[in-house]
Amino acid sequence: MTTGITPRPGTPKADSRLWSERGFGLIELLIALTVTSIAIMALVATLSTSHVTLVRASRISTSAAIASKQLESYRRVKHTDIRLDTAAVSAADSIYTGDAAYAPVPANRVTATCPSPVPDICLPTRTVTGADGRSYRVDTYIVWTTPAGGSAVKQITVVVRKTGSVGALARVVSTAGTDF
Repeated sequence: MTTGITPRPGTPKADSRLWSERGFGLIELLIALTVTSIAIMALVATLSTSHVTLVRASRISTSAAIASKQLESYRRVKHTDIRLDTAAVSAADSIYTGDAAYAPVPANRVTATCPSPVPDICLPTRTVTGADGRSYRVDTYIVWTTPAGGSAVKQITVVVRKTGSVGALARVVSTAGTDF
């Protein structure tokens, strides 16, 4: 029976199986497949992380645009019309009242009775649909503040959140005074 393997010179015929290269192709293939599968898993993990990052960046960008639009609505009205509806602020939920921009002292809040139905500009909290088709919660806080060496102005803080979430995606603060 011939194996087709020539033993090394000076080695007995029985040891010729030790020098056989049969089966090495299979081992090399298994090693190559293992290395390839590890590389593919790393690539998939990177793509997954990139997708999550892009979605988050999209939400933040849309939130900033919504907050800017809300502030623009206050820039279009007279100073005396910049206010929130008293009843709506009193009925606000814990997400609204738990924000740092909320003034716990009613005298610091800029509120008044708004006409019925209450216009969006007078609502302390509302839900809007962004350009990306997702729902966002827009909370508006208006308080009296006095800058150093100046007269009292209205400070408007707009906070945009993912609907049902406490964390802010965008927070924009602006002031409005009679001289603006």
